[in-house]
This record gives sequence, C-alpha cells and structure tokens, in this order.
Amino acid sequence: MLQRAQEIQEQLVAWRREFHMHPELGFREVRTAARVAEVLTGLGYRVRTGVGRTGVVAERGEGPPIIAIRADMDALPIQEENDVPYASCVPGVMHACGHDAHTAIALGVAKLLADETFPGTLRLLFQPAEEVADEEGVSGAPRMIQDGAIEGVEAVLALHVDPSVPAGDIVLDLGPSSAGVDTFYATIIGRGGHGASPHKTVDPIYLAGHVILGLHGIVSRRLDPMEPAVVSIGAIHGGQADNVIPDRVELKGTIRYMKPEVQRQIHAEIERVLAMTRVLGGDYELRLEIGYPPMMNDAGIVGLLREVAVDLLGEEHIQPPHPGMGAEDFGYFSEQAPGAMFGLGCKIEGDERVAHSPRFDIDERCLAVGVAVLAETALRLLKRGFHRRGAEDAEIV
Repeated sequence: MLQRAQEIQEQLVAWRREFHMHPELGFREVRTAARVAEVLTGLGYRVRTGVGRTGVVAERGEGPPIIAIRADMDALPIQEENDVPYASCVPGVMHACGHDAHTAIALGVAKLLADETFPGTLRLLFQPAEEVADEEGVSGAPRMIQDGAIEGVEAVLALHVDPSVPAGDIVLDLGPSSAGVDTFYATIIGRGGHGASPHKTVDPIYLAGHVILGLHGIVSRRLDPMEPAVVSIGAIHGGQADNVIPDRVELKGTIRYMKPEVQRQIHAEIERVLAMTRVLGGDYELRLEIGYPPMMNDAGIVGLLREVAVDLLGEEHIQPPHPGMGAEDFGYFSEQAPGAMFGLGCKIEGDERVAHSPRFDIDERCLAVGVAVLAETALRLLKRGFHRRGAEDAEIV
C-alpha cells in the first residue's frame, strides 16, 4: 500500500497545492467541496454534497461494516508569507493548519481503494469548519452528524499533520488525543463615575483585578494537580477615558480539560470567583459556551493503526505523543463511534513551521505516508470487522 501511495505522489502534491492556493474559511468551502465531489464522482463513488452546510460525504461498497475516514477542509484568516509558487491566492486567508493536506490525503485514499474489493462500506467525510463555529456556536463536525454523516459507522479514522515530527514518522497513542475546550464570557458590573471621586463609584476595574487573580488561581489552587487543565483570559475590555471609571468590564477566555468532571469543576470555580464581585458591592454576568469535547483514541483502533504502521513504516517510525491542550472537533465523531486520530509527521528538515502561523508549510513526502496508513487501516477494518474492547484486551478480530 505504501508503494502504491508513493506511485500517486505527483497527484497528491497537485491536489494539495491546488487546495493551498485556493483556501476557504469555515462554512465557505464551496470551491473546495465542488472539486472534492468532482474527483470522487470520477472515481466512481456515490457522492452527497451540502452535508453540514458545505461538507461532502462519499461512499463505496454496500452494507456493514461502515468504516469512515474524516478530513477537514477549512482554512484560517491568516495572510500567507511563504514565497512559493503555490502560495495562497486569497488575501488574508491561508491553509496554515494542514487541512489542504488532509483533503488531498483523503482523496488519495479514495483513489487507492477505488480498485479494491472489500465487504462493507467505505465512507469518506470531507468536513467543513473545524476551526470555527457558525452563528449558533456549532462547528462542522456536529453539523455533519446532524445530517447523518456518521449514521451506522462502526469505526472512524483521521489524521492531523504534525510539523514537529519528521516526514515518514507518525504519532500515536491511546486515550486523550486532544483536550476539550469551552469559552467563558464574563461581565463585571459596577457603578461608574469620575476618576477623581472613586469613593462614589463601584469600580469594575478594581473588581476585575480580584477576578483575574482568582481565575488564574483555579488550576493551581482548586484543581487536583494531577489533572491537566487550563484557564486562560484572552481579552479584557473596560473604559475609554483616563478620568472616567466605567460601569463594566468585559472578560473572555478559554477553558481546556481532559475529563468531564474537571470541566464541571472549572465551571463551578469560575462562578465562585465571579461571586467575589457581589461581596465588594458589584455584580456579574457569566455565559459559558460549550465547545469541542475531548478526543479519545479507541484502544482497538489504535492497536490496528500500530500494526499497520509497523508493517508499512517500521516500529522506529512510531513516536509517542507530545502532551498538549490543543482542541479538535473530531471528538464529536469519536463520541458517536469508536475512533482514533494519529499525528502525521510533516516537518521541513531544518526549518520547523508552526501551525497557525503565516509561514506554515509541510514536507510533502508525508502525503503518501498518510494515504498508505489510512487506506491500509480502513481496508483491514473492512475485511476483519471491528469489535470494541476495553483498553486491557482490545483487539481486532
């Protein structure tokens, strides 16, 4: 399978560069979706468009088991700084997180498996809006789920490029693969007045100082130190003039966690911290926006991915994960069906490019590796069938 993937490397690069040159933001992937649908139709897949607004679902085969592969398609609002022939043609928009590569890789899987005979159904999920939510706060994965994209699926696979790992290696492990993420919006309410007469006011900036210290103390002083979590304030807005005490201060920030009980405790602690404003004569309003859930890699699927990676790449090319609190909405899919995501090394030798930066780029040799691992894993799942087991006795039978 790796040899076959390498034989279509030129096509993989052409697809990836085409998508890179024409990036589209979340829920606006009209051109990308049309191109994906065109390629898949040409390969003989049954194609459904407009799934989750601008997503594409393609199938080949009939009946169970249904094995899905997910690729996200959206870009980021970043002005590209790379001086390359395939640089973004869209001002202020760029594929700075590798979703162009993910889309090209999934098309490569479709191309290789179009010639295979297997029991069951291969389903390809080309997802919009992994990076953003719509006006209702919902990202692309749950929108696709609402449109039936994951219905009947017994296992779901995905990858994400990793610019810290050399091309040819993958990153794989059990359990949490990315953090859950929520957003908090807090308004600290006081009573404004003249800066020369603070005693006649309830200064919300003074109250905000206590709140900021309290929020920053949640992880270090209220949570179990063995539980990974983050509470970060990303924006503070209050006041306009140097001699006017405002009526209110707005705060917003991010919450990251790995376990639902930690999520619930953080929510309660934020409420407790904000209640200090009432003790000091003010008040508050709080809105919590629930975001992506933690993404959990299923033990059985990880076991098969490892088997495939050893066969294709060698044990020495499987790296353990780097702990982090990034978030990914693939977790919505892996809540619905056993799933796993692995990291695909794409580091440019001697010049690591950081994701979500204007100079992000990849070593395109990673494309064939991603295609081969996904295609072979999906094929083995289809031919063997998937039986979910606990972490201790997980296996593919």
